[in-house]
Amino acid sequence: MLAGPDRQNGSMNNGISAWLRCYRCWSRNLEVQVHYDAIRRVDPETAMPAEGEGVDEIQESVVQCLDCMHDQPHLTFDRDRVVPIEDRWERMIAGTPWVASCTVTVEAEQIEACSGPEAVEFLTYGSFGDPGTREFFTHVRFHKHREDQITIHLLVELYARSAEEASEVLAEAARGALEITSLAEESRPPAHASDDAH
Repeated sequence: MLAGPDRQNGSMNNGISAWLRCYRCWSRNLEVQVHYDAIRRVDPETAMPAEGEGVDEIQESVVQCLDCMHDQPHLTFDRDRVVPIEDRWERMIAGTPWVASCTVTVEAEQIEACSGPEAVEFLTYGSFGDPGTREFFTHVRFHKHREDQITIHLLVELYARSAEEASEVLAEAARGALEITSLAEESRPPAHASDDAH
């Protein structure tokens, strides 16, 4: 869910300085990468792509910090502007990093492959879906097969304002039975100074 505009002045102000920053280093040096994939019919008279009719267009975007190079999963690009994702930005900006040692047990059919060069990504996605690959920093330690299930053992770093919130975020993202064996708060990376070299 996206945060709504400030109704008083009709702009997306809502304290922009609170959320338009890197959640890891707090830098405001961001860029949006927008990728379009469009299918359009060709007008047989002019050889030009037809406007409007028969258009299928997909837009994907990623906001990235240019100082620490991390993607910003609390921000998205919507109607020509960067906006915060309401259920995520406050937790990531006001929160601190938490590291969880956990296991997720899923049906084997949820894992596309568990060996080879892309195995870690498939195991991570199978465990936590999109948050696992976009929002969390995950390290798959190992996995075990048991009949038609796979248990994945992971270390997960995520941002939250409390241990309870971190546990809730993990539980909501888990695509199977979740067991958290330990959860510890880490210190936030230092804020980025604009004149620092990187």
